[in-house]
Amino acid sequence: MSLSSNSPDAVPGEEYEYEALPSTYGLYHNMAAGAFAGIAEHTVMYPVDLMKTRIQVINPASGGLYTGISNAFSTIYRMEGLRTLWRGVSSVVVGAGPAHAVYFGTYEVVKEAMGANSTDGTHHPLAAAASGAAATITSDALMNPFDVIKQRMQVHGSTYRSITECAAQVFRREGLAAFYVSYPTTLCMTVPFTATQFMAYESISTMMNPRKEYNPMTHCVAGGLAGAFAAGITTPLDVIKTLLQTRGVSQQAEIRNVRGLWHAAQIIKGQFGWSGFMRGWRPRIITTMPSTAICW
Repeated sequence: MSLSSNSPDAVPGEEYEYEALPSTYGLYHNMAAGAFAGIAEHTVMYPVDLMKTRIQVINPASGGLYTGISNAFSTIYRMEGLRTLWRGVSSVVVGAGPAHAVYFGTYEVVKEAMGANSTDGTHHPLAAAASGAAATITSDALMNPFDVIKQRMQVHGSTYRSITECAAQVFRREGLAAFYVSYPTTLCMTVPFTATQFMAYESISTMMNPRKEYNPMTHCVAGGLAGAFAAGITTPLDVIKTLLQTRGVSQQAEIRNVRGLWHAAQIIKGQFGWSGFMRGWRPRIITTMPSTAICW
């Protein structure tokens, strides 16, 4: 939709397409918008994310075994109180801002370089997928340590009082590698997740709003559906990532000494069979669907 000359946002003699950004809108605007979107995305659904982590943890401390979302919520509420559902959220707030700023900044730079920001209405699903993948690689490098800290604070029986205390103790006991042992697995999960999400988002939003008219609900619906689809098919890698990131709090020696993606997958398969790779898929989708809708 073009802005008419009577619009308060219009500049005399100029017209802007709804999906096109004005010439004064630069990279830093994208990064700032991405930072705020990332913080909102992660914090709003944080309690469900905490329950997902607890469901996925293998061989947890006594009293930390959960069979589903309702069981996890009722147990946490009864034994630990509702404040526990927000344990570790500060790590997300601190990490998500810069990580998502880099994410959306990279996405727009790569998309522009691949010629996918044209205003002629042409659909560019492959460029969107490549841009999303590139954005993920860079942002995950920043976010991975904060994600490790977050999950260490989320697990049952965690005694960490702050993210700095958690980071210091993990570093002292396990070294710098503890913050990046899951990075290859994270990329194996988030690159296809993001590529799938952006392809689905661009396709759904184009189908719902082919004329690119002003319709914010299109972004919410398309983003939510794309996020749910991508979350569902990448759940097995999320289970592996959780095992790697929480290995230091496990009571099982084999998990504490897990070496990487394939070793973690063998442990999960050996203890739970193939169904073990879908542990926590419901809260993962429940978390991701509204989160991505909010973010878009």
